[in-house]
Amino acid sequence: MQLIDSGRICIIRKGRKTGKKVVVTSVKGNYAFVEGKEVKKGKINIRHLYPTKEIKKV
Repeated sequence: MQLIDSGRICIIRKGRKTGKKVVVTSVKGNYAFVEGKEVKKGKINIRHLYPTKEIKKV
């Protein structure tokens, strides 16, 4: 099991959306597909995400 997996809530730590919370919908290679209230759907490099302890069902 990976640390960043489907349903994990993460905080973006690099880029224009720094500090915003997102939910990971899926992971493919080094990229996580995310969406959130303040962030449009898209893909982000997993190195730019900080995982939290929270998990939601997707």
